[in-house]
This record gives sequence, C-alpha cells and structure tokens, in this order.
Amino acid sequence: MSSAKRTYASRSTRDPPVFLPSSPHSELTSSPPCVPSNRKRSQLDDSSLSNLPPTKRRTFTTTASSSSSNFFTSRPCLPSARTQRKPKKVVANAQKQLTQLHFSLETSVLRTCSLCSLTYTTGAPDDETLHRAHCARVQRGMEWGKEEERECKSGKIGVEEVASGIRLKNGTKGRIVCFRADAGGKIGAKLGTLLETINITLSAPALARQTLRISKVYLFLLAPGSPSATHKEKIVGCVVAQRISIAMDIAPHRRSESIHNERASKAESPHKEPQTPSASEASDSSSITLIPTPLPTPLGISRLFVSSSHRRLGIGSRLLTAAASTFVHGCPLDPKKGEVAFSQPTGLGGKVLEKWAGGKGRVFEETWAED
Repeated sequence: MSSAKRTYASRSTRDPPVFLPSSPHSELTSSPPCVPSNRKRSQLDDSSLSNLPPTKRRTFTTTASSSSSNFFTSRPCLPSARTQRKPKKVVANAQKQLTQLHFSLETSVLRTCSLCSLTYTTGAPDDETLHRAHCARVQRGMEWGKEEERECKSGKIGVEEVASGIRLKNGTKGRIVCFRADAGGKIGAKLGTLLETINITLSAPALARQTLRISKVYLFLLAPGSPSATHKEKIVGCVVAQRISIAMDIAPHRRSESIHNERASKAESPHKEPQTPSASEASDSSSITLIPTPLPTPLGISRLFVSSSHRRLGIGSRLLTAAASTFVHGCPLDPKKGEVAFSQPTGLGGKVLEKWAGGKGRVFEETWAED
C-alpha cells in the first residue's frame, strides 16, 4: 500500500485564496471594488490620466441650507455673503503732525553770518548744515588726528616738520609742517576740505591742478592746551606757496590815494571839496594799484588763512617766514627785496603783506581751475 506525500511544490499550483469582506458591499461607499493587483495598466489608461485637468479643491460651507448631496458633487460650493470677511479699516492712533507756513514778504530768507561771512538760506536743512560745519572750521580750525600723524611717520606723503616749539603771544605752542599740495591719502582729503573752506571764506576760485603740482602747503598745528588733555592738534593756519616767474610792484599808498582823490574831484562839482576816504574804509578795502612792469619773482603766495579765534597771535607771519626760508632748498628768500609776491589780497591780507614785507610786496596773476 503506497502512501501519498505532500510536497511544497504542489502549493504554488493552487490559486491564492480570496478573502471576502466581513460586511456586505454597499453602493454608498466611494471606494472602488477590489481589483486584482497583478493586472497590467494599458497605454490608453496612462494617456487618459495625463490629459485630465487638475482637480479643484472642494470648499464646504457650514450653513444649514446645504444638503448632504454637496459632499458627493464635483461642483465647488461658493461661500455665502455672510461668510465673506470684510477687510478691517486701520485707524491711525497718532494724528499726522502738520507744519504751519507763513509768507514773510518783508524779510529775506537769505542770511549772512557775522562770524564766517557765509550767506545761506534759513529754513533749508542742507544750507544750515553746511553753514554750521563751515562756521566751525572758520572759527576753530580743523583737527589733525592720529591717522594723519600715522601717514606722516610712514613717509608716503613726504611731510616735513619745518619748525617746532613755536611759542605764540598767548603762551600756547605749535609747530609748522610742510608737504606737497597734490598729496593723497587722509592728508590729501583733509587738505581738500581745508582749501574749500579757505576759498569760500576768501571768495576765491579753486586752484588749478597744474598749480597744485608746483605748490607746497604750510600748516600751523596748535598743540593741546595742557599735556594731560586728550584733544588732538588743530590746524589753525595755512599758507599755499607756489613757484612763479614774474610779478608786479604795488604802488605806494599815498600815490594811490592821490589818484583816487583826483578821479573823485573830476566827477564831483567844482564847488565841492574832494572827500578823502576814511582810514577804516581804506584798511578794509582790497583795492590796490600796481605798477605795470613785470619783474622776476621766484615765490608766490596764493592762499593765506588763519582761523578767526587765533588771529593777531603772529601765526600768519610765522607761516610766511617758514615758506620764504624753505621753499627753495638752501636759498632763503627776502620779501623786503621783492622776492615774494601775493595773489590779489583781501583787506586783512593787505595788512599782513604790508607789515611782513615792509611795503615791498608784489602781486602776481594766479591760474584758476576751469569749470
């Protein structure tokens, strides 16, 4: 009698068992009937799926009028007018600050400062800021800080100390440094600001680039008031010297007065006596008379400036003496012999010229920068 043996290979030939669901199939369910997983997808099915439009997101409302059929429809439910949120109005808590303007037809908006002689527009922020900075430089000078001193020690700019330990009339001390007028770096930037301030104060045009290449700048650096003070040195005086070739002598003061009186007498009635200008008007005036004869002159002073709070201390004469003695290496120049000339001086510059040069000063024509 032979007994049948069951092997594992016989199990693969049988069909897999199909398990029925525990609950009966309902038509209300949205899940599709079970499909055997080993069925292959046809090419038609793949193309149909890719051509279908994207499905829209269904929106549901919470109103009682919506029926249960909305859950099974493909049309989106639009929200009612009650459910739409209205944008809230933002109410400003702080009221906007208003500015009251007035028309002032009697007074002018232009004002001239009595300290720096700068004319600016009152009420204009840019003009007022410019005036404050300019007026501070005119009165107190500019700072000479650590960055400028670091460039001096590096030797890139070629700053030379001409004189040191100079004692002024008020007891303060200072020193004089010299360098080229076309220098760059921090010192060149500070020099540009200083020259701009000087040009505005003297109502003079900017110097040309070729003039700066042949010029030297002499600065008077005022030391701090006390050794323990942390304040920096200040630039309180400046002289710009340049190489020139010819200049003209200034006519004597008496001769210029006589010429002025003769012209005034001719213009007025013969019954009236000619009026002589007062001493204050003659000193404040910058008009001079030149003798039109070109004379050889090696040195010209194009700019001379001293801050208003440090004037009448001998700073200007010290700077001029340093420039005359060191501009040409090994050849000091004597202003009393007509070896130093000035550009068109102002009223105060004419006083310094007459006192320092002993009445032997000359005037040259400088080159201005083109617009």
